[in-house]
Amino acid sequence: MSSEFSNTKQKHPKRNLLLQNQLIVKLFDNMVCDDLLIKGKNKEEKEYITIVRPPMGNPPLKYIELSLLSLKEGSKYDVSTKGRECLLLLLKGKVKVEYKGKNYFLGERKSVFEEKAYALYIPPNSEFTVFAEKDSESALCFAPSTIKNEAVLIKPEDVRVRKVGRDNFFREVHDVLSEDIPAERLLVGETFNPPGNWSSYPPHRHDEHNPPQKIWLEEVYHFRLQPEGGFALMRLYDDDLTLNEALVIENRDSVIITKGYHPVVAAPGYFLYYLWILAGEERRLIPINDPKHEWVNRG
Repeated sequence: MSSEFSNTKQKHPKRNLLLQNQLIVKLFDNMVCDDLLIKGKNKEEKEYITIVRPPMGNPPLKYIELSLLSLKEGSKYDVSTKGRECLLLLLKGKVKVEYKGKNYFLGERKSVFEEKAYALYIPPNSEFTVFAEKDSESALCFAPSTIKNEAVLIKPEDVRVRKVGRDNFFREVHDVLSEDIPAERLLVGETFNPPGNWSSYPPHRHDEHNPPQKIWLEEVYHFRLQPEGGFALMRLYDDDLTLNEALVIENRDSVIITKGYHPVVAAPGYFLYYLWILAGEERRLIPINDPKHEWVNRG
């Protein structure tokens, strides 16, 4: 135990728990791989901010780009997809999207922790405008695409809800842009961890490509916590431990996953949400579980 903590423990007993938590964060911060964890901000400071894009990451991303759009009521923002397909997923608020002379209404959603998502898929080489009917925040998920198809509005009743795991690795998974909705690369959804619970567990990976048994997909997680001052922990590792990183996750952080297993746990007392975005050459998720831990599914 550090002398810093020991000395403070004697002089300021009421600060013990706070300082201990700070030292835990310092410990994990020293282990963070800077090209995998993108630290967020507590509040929306810019109207449009790109969180990740290729070739960020190690190994680098090939496909996924994630941006956040924050609009005050009455404002608007123009978006061009260029050679990318796009899923606009409403995180909170209420928006109208104008695309090819048609209006699509998304919301209202009070927060990611209160209602299922509204989303709008828009094909590549398109232009659209987002109008905020209330203060709003949206995630814009992009991947390269040449597909020619139509826009698809996804309402809360269209979201597939899955109850996954049991005991302290139970979580709820919402498939928003699933395989049955036409797209070329993107798969997008949301995961909700109760306080203290694990997800992406047993640990799994999807970093090999040998179809049809194995499909390579890169992934990005974007996190929210309730209350916002909480934290989660995430481990990124592979079988030979050439990758073996522990990350402290705070509100609005994002993580790039281009290889390895990637389990996540929420701290007790804090609900954890993350938006997940998958993309690859083929649009199918076939997770490979860590054989050392797969037995928990049979318990």
